Order: sequence, then C-alpha cells, then structure tokens
Amino acid sequence: MKQKLALLFVFVVLILLGIIVRLVYINRVSGDQYTKRVLSQQDTSSTTLPYQRGDIYDRNGTVLATSEKKYNVILDPGVLWEYYDEDAEKDYVEPTLQALVDCFGLDRSELNTIMEEKKSSHYVVLAKELSKDEVQEFEDLADEDNSRIAGVWMEDTYVRTYPYDSLACNVIGYTVSGDVGQYGIEQEYSDILNGENGRSYNYLNEHKEQETTVQAAVDGYSVVSTIDVTLQRIVEEAITEFQEKYTDNYREGDGSSTAAAIMMDPNTGEILAMASNRTYDLNNPYDLVANGVYTEEEAALLTEDERLDALNELWRNYCVSDTYEPGSVAKPLTIAAALETGAVYDGETFLCDGYQEVGGYTIYCSHRSGHGIIDLQGALTFSCNDALMQIASKLGIDNFSTYQNLFNLGLRTGIDLPGEARTDSLIYYSESMATSNSSLIMGSTDLATNSFGQNYNVTMVQMAAAFCSCINGGYYYQPHVVSKILDSDGGTVETIEPTVLREPISSKTSEILRQYLYETIYGDDDANGNTPTGRNARIAGYSLGGKTGTAEKIPRDKTNYLVSFIGFAPADNPQVVLYVIVDEPNAEKQSSASYAIEIWKNIMEDALPYLNIPQTEEIPEDLLDEIEAEEEESTEESETTEEEETEDGTLVDPQTGETVTMPDPETEDSDDVLGDTPVNDNLVDVEPEDALSEDEDENPTE
Repeated sequence: MKQKLALLFVFVVLILLGIIVRLVYINRVSGDQYTKRVLSQQDTSSTTLPYQRGDIYDRNGTVLATSEKKYNVILDPGVLWEYYDEDAEKDYVEPTLQALVDCFGLDRSELNTIMEEKKSSHYVVLAKELSKDEVQEFEDLADEDNSRIAGVWMEDTYVRTYPYDSLACNVIGYTVSGDVGQYGIEQEYSDILNGENGRSYNYLNEHKEQETTVQAAVDGYSVVSTIDVTLQRIVEEAITEFQEKYTDNYREGDGSSTAAAIMMDPNTGEILAMASNRTYDLNNPYDLVANGVYTEEEAALLTEDERLDALNELWRNYCVSDTYEPGSVAKPLTIAAALETGAVYDGETFLCDGYQEVGGYTIYCSHRSGHGIIDLQGALTFSCNDALMQIASKLGIDNFSTYQNLFNLGLRTGIDLPGEARTDSLIYYSESMATSNSSLIMGSTDLATNSFGQNYNVTMVQMAAAFCSCINGGYYYQPHVVSKILDSDGGTVETIEPTVLREPISSKTSEILRQYLYETIYGDDDANGNTPTGRNARIAGYSLGGKTGTAEKIPRDKTNYLVSFIGFAPADNPQVVLYVIVDEPNAEKQSSASYAIEIWKNIMEDALPYLNIPQTEEIPEDLLDEIEAEEEESTEESETTEEEETEDGTLVDPQTGETVTMPDPETEDSDDVLGDTPVNDNLVDVEPEDALSEDEDENPTE
C-alpha cells in the first residue's frame, strides 16, 4: 500500500513539474501575447498614444514640415456621475462643467445634454486640436487642492503644419487624415515618415486595484531633403515677379500659361530648388478661393468634377508631371551624340542656307536667310537648325535613337517624387529599338525635326538631368530630392548617395560642349554677322554657359510658343544648373527666349553669390558696355539680334562641295521653324499616377 502511495505521489509531482515547465515555456515564448489578451479582458479603459510623424528638413536643417502636439478635450460622463452628490459641497459634476465653460467657452446647455444622454459613456470629444496654452488654465484648475474637477482628460494628438505655407509646395506635398501623404515627399516617403501608435491599458489586478500598462508609441523617421530654402525662395520670387510683370501685358490673363524652374547640382543629381507658378498653401490645400484659383462666386458654380480637376491642376508638379517639346535646349544632346560617335569633329563646318529639304518637306532654319558657313561650335552658339539637321543626318537614325535612350529620353528618371510622367509613347525610335507595335518609328523627317528638339516630348526633370550629363564630365545622375533619413533622435538611419545610372558621353566630349555653351553666352559675332543667342544671359563677373530654346507649339501656326533657357556656372567646372521654361508668355511675340532668360538671370544674380560661386577676374569689355546700357535694354528683345542683310552671292557648301545661292533675307525669325513638316499627333499628355480622377487636362502641346 505504501509503495502505491509513493508511486502516486511521484506521479503527481512529475505532473506538477511538467505543468510548471510548460508554463515557463509558454511564458517565455508567448508571454507578451497572453499578457495582452488578459489585459484586454480586464481592460477598464485604454488610450491610444499617437506617434509623431517625422519632420521634413531642407538641406541645411530648416524645418519644412512638422507635426505639432495638440490636445483634444475628452469628457468621461460615466466617471463624473460616480462623483455626483446632491450635497453641493461634495459634488464634482457642477464644478467640472463650470470649469469647462470658463476655460474653453463651451455651451453649458450642451454639456448638460451630454451628461444626461451619455451617462454611461467614457469618451466624448468636447474640443479638438488645442494648443498647450489653451488647455493650461484648465489643467491648473484641476491640479488645485480640493478642485473637485474629475472626468476630463486631455488626449494627445498631432497636427501636420508647414511653417513656410506655400514654399516648395510641389516638392513637399501635404497630408490628409490618418497621416496619409499626398503629392511630393509627403507621399513618396509616407511609410518612412509614419510611426506606430502606442497604447495605455488600465486594468484591475488580482487585488482589484487599478494598474496601467503602457506600450510606447514609435515615432516616424524624418527626412532631409536636397532643397535649399534660400534658393527655393529666390526661384519662387523670380517666377512670381515675372508673372505679375506680364499679367494683362498683351492679352487679359496671367504673365504666362506656365513658368517653371529646376535648379540642380550637376555633380550629384540633387534638386536644389523646383518651382512653378502653380502654388498653394500646404496648410490649406483644398481651398480654391484662398489659393487664388477662383473667386467665391466662381467656386460656388463648380461641379464636383470641375472642383477635382481644378485641384489636380493646382497640386500637380509641372516639373515632373507635364510634358512638352523642348526646342533648341536639346541641341547639345544631338551634338554630343555626333561628337561621341565620330559622325562630326570639332571645327567641322556646315553651310546654312536657311532650310533643308527632307522627306519631301521644307524645314526652315531659325535664320531663314541662312547663317552662311559656320563651324560645329557655331551650330550651337547661333542655334542653327539647318546645321543640326545635317549633323543628325550624318549621325543616323540608329545612333540618334540610341543616344536619346542613353540620355534617358523616353524613360522615367526615377526621381523620388510621385506622378512622374511617362514619355515612352511621345518620342520616336529606330526600328531596332522599338519596343512595341505602337512605338513611333523614326523616319528621315522625324530625325531632322528631332535634331533641334521638336516633334517629341520631355519633362523638365528629364531635360535637366540629360543636360547635366553633357556638362559634368559625361555622368548621368539620377535626380533626387532626399539626401538623408533620420531617426526620432536625429541619428542618421540612411544616407542616400548620388547614383550614376550611366555615362552617355566621354569627358572629352563634355569639355567641348562646355566650351561651345560658354561661347553661346560670351562669344563674339562671327564674320557673317551671326550673334550668340544667349548673350542676354551674361552676369557681370561670372563665367557661364547655356542654351536658349524656342519650341513652336501645335498647330505650328506661329502663334504659341514655349521658350526656355538652361545654363550653368562656372563654365569650366559646373556647380549649379538652372533650367527655366515659360509656356506662352503674355506677349505679342511669344517666340523670344528672352522671357526665360529674364527669369533665369534674376535667379542666378542672387543664387551665385549665395552659392559662393567665384567671379571671374575681369569683366569683358563688351559686357561693360552692356552693363552701362542695361536700363535702356528692352525686355522685348528677341532671342537673336535683328539680322543684318546678307549680300547677294554664292557659297560653297563644305559638306557637299556644291555652289549654293543664298536666299534673300526674311523678316521673321524664330529659334525653331518646322515649315511644312508633319505633326506628331501622338504627342499627348499623360496622367500623373496620383491624379484624383481619370480625366484631367490635355497636354499644352496637344
């Protein structure tokens, strides 16, 4: 009998040991899970502890977007009724409600209604998003001895704010309820900026005593952008000044349909500033009236679809999401490709007689009376379409298409901003590079017009990045707007290094192009009287390079133009590139790149000293003359000076050896003239990925 009892005892002990081991195992492996389950079962109240969304900084640490701590006033009628007493000296309800009225200006009758209708409720929001100062008086009253204030607490929350209102709005973007980013960095980096909410659990322990367990919130990471607030402000002020200056200038309306600019570091791909005349208050992005789009009367007549279309147009980042024909700012790409392949050589000469016959069409040069015999540098310096068409013909369709791809035309740049437009259906391809049956196959006429930047579409960021690779030694950097990611304590989590995607040209070709582009601004008139097209962009003391552009818009009726200027400094070692476009300037003659140069020069005059770009030791004599006459110069100057008449005579074409009779001078010149060339009807706009609706607007170039 004793043996049986002993065995039973041992058996029971073993079972207990097994249970203990199992409990220890469960506690170690799944303890947290079961703890939460128990807490949830015993929960008398739980409170969400909100995370703080990360900040957005400019490159120098200036806060562009932040989340400010605010407080919601919460009433707990259930708790307050527990302290109710008919004896006024002991009652908590009356003094609490009176304090709410005195401190927050709440309506006493509404509070009485809440207390009667929601007696069992533990969560009634009385006021939202108050500052610390606004709740301090109430908290001081509640902390006083014998205050008899109960059943009210302050719920933490965060409100996204933008200290500079509309500054860099297209780059930053904004947030909606739930910390959901919309447009810009706010959308692109939303998951990184967001954290995880915490929670405070109140529960009864085994002794029937209330205890609190806190699961802390995890704040989001912050991002450091490449934007410089000072440069961004300079750019935006120059655009605003231009728009105001030319408002109602020739026709009723704004200074232009669109004026926009991108400033980049050509050696890293970092965007230093990006702006257009489409601006809105990030703290109030939905108000079309406050943002100056419509008057109150006009806004009241809008349908919901019209309102959404107007908001999409306001919010979209023109520099990334809109496409257009670039014009002559694309000529450096054509010449770079021709030099790199050996199709042409430095110093090679061409005869410009004012036009080319290509594929049965007459395609005119900007200088219809002809530039005469010019060299390769002159083709760029004097912006000669005729020479460019000859260069492209020597380059050939296959090579031209290959280098468009190397310069990333037709491809997205991959910039870290949402809504980048696709342009793969808006350019021509050689048959060998066509990717689908719907691809546009390049013919001889397409090659001719594409050579000087017409009849295909780009985005501003595409064009700026491609140009940078032409002048920075031949490196194509992926453009980007964020350089660092920081944790909530300010420590660096990730550094986003510059990314070289490819090397489309050699350093030697790049060096030649820099010299050509320097001459486009600082060169002298040649023996034929041709004048460098970028001369108006000179800035005293600085060595610059650049290229003008004038794109004739569909339907090619010499009415509407998109003009542009892209330039860099210093000319021998570029540290900054600025690209400016003006779409349909409000002027009788839109085809002058002087409108884009005006904005470009106003920006660079302020930006160059700020960037510590050194001045040249001497100012050229002819520039001194220009400085003295600056106040007398008209802002209506055309891209090229009024041409001098060419004497009747003949010239020998250096490419063919034929004797050519030069045409009589014409009175109308523009940078890019297509003549009777066919129009690419496929040049249509594309939808940004983040548009609110599927039918937005048409491409300005149709």
